[in-house]
Amino acid sequence: MQQTRRQHLLCCGAAAIAGLFTSLADPAQAAYLRNPCRGSLPAALRRHPLLQELWQDLDPAQLWDVHCHLLGNGDADSGCRIHPAMHQWWHPVESLRRRVIMDGACVAPEVPSVDRAYLQRLQALTADFPEGARWLLYAFDEAHTEQGRAEPDWTTFHVPDRYAREVAERTPQRFAWVASIHPYREDALARLDAAIAGGAVALKWLPSSMNIDLRDARLRPFYARLAAARLPLIVHCGEEKAVPGAGREDLGNPLLLRAPLAQGVRVIAAHCASLGDALDLDMSRPRLVPAFSLFARLMDEPAWEALLLGDVSALFQFNRRPEVWRSVLARQDWHGRLLHGSDYPLPGVGPLYRLGGLVRAGLLDEAQRPLLEQVREHNPLLFDLLLKKTLRWQGRGLRAEVFHTRRHFVHRLIPPVAPGATGNK
Repeated sequence: MQQTRRQHLLCCGAAAIAGLFTSLADPAQAAYLRNPCRGSLPAALRRHPLLQELWQDLDPAQLWDVHCHLLGNGDADSGCRIHPAMHQWWHPVESLRRRVIMDGACVAPEVPSVDRAYLQRLQALTADFPEGARWLLYAFDEAHTEQGRAEPDWTTFHVPDRYAREVAERTPQRFAWVASIHPYREDALARLDAAIAGGAVALKWLPSSMNIDLRDARLRPFYARLAAARLPLIVHCGEEKAVPGAGREDLGNPLLLRAPLAQGVRVIAAHCASLGDALDLDMSRPRLVPAFSLFARLMDEPAWEALLLGDVSALFQFNRRPEVWRSVLARQDWHGRLLHGSDYPLPGVGPLYRLGGLVRAGLLDEAQRPLLEQVREHNPLLFDLLLKKTLRWQGRGLRAEVFHTRRHFVHRLIPPVAPGATGNK
């Protein structure tokens, strides 16, 4: 009865799902609307040649998924929060947003604890990977006003640093953690120092949702501390649909990354700014252009060659342009600066991956599609990795170095240089 009700809500909300992330061409395809949430991969599937080939040129010890979300509602003392509107029937889009995302993580509405169910499913999925593979778990700070006050109404999800650190420390063989600290906080630098001392391997911002202007002069001391500690800054660039928050889409402009880059901060542009448009601020009369083209411009600017990277999480969802897919596969000169990430739990959100589009774009063989869809039913994390390893454009795919991401974070094992000793101006 409960399962039937769950399916009904998901299917009947197909049109609303379309608005959560971007418009769907055919949202009525019910097969894509529900995560089957099957168990571990069966032995017969594990023996498939494509899965056997997956690990031939990959070293699991170097495979760090650099974009993995924690979520919860605080029912097991995680400190996590979800915006109240996501539980209110009179906010149908927000309520459905929560249901769809939780369905992607196989957290059913009737579970005794959302905190525990979310984490248990993630741990089960990672068990299908060889020893050595790890996931970077994201904290997610609250949105803040220009005056530095927390703004609950702009905060879609909140995941405290404390919780991300605790989960990673309990299972260090599988997880590391990424801090999230709003730089407008009065205690931002103190929190950053605590995160560095606590073993955070990076810092994550979602400017449009959190209300962070990367150009704000108040951020300069924060940038100096990041550069001195050699802590990478992961910044969402391009359009944001899953976490609306403050709704400041202008703050997701990739060109704003020049502010931290100019201060010597190593920056990872999440999703390679692969969704939506942004103003070309380099033009005398700025106009909207694909955000990805601005990311590409930055990648090709010699000044940032040693500092700017991009993660490929969510990049092969159906709502990206085929030219983005082809460019990322073809630009082999970028691959040393691209990082694998899943953006979990989104690989489990049915409407976001339409393999038919990749087939039509010439990146995927139709014969490979059934296996990928079977793997996804059991393990969306493994599906995401296998999909990225399988895609080809004119014979070129993502090189192994895209997946060997550990090297971008091992510097955190080296004692940081003293503040002011970086030579950055």
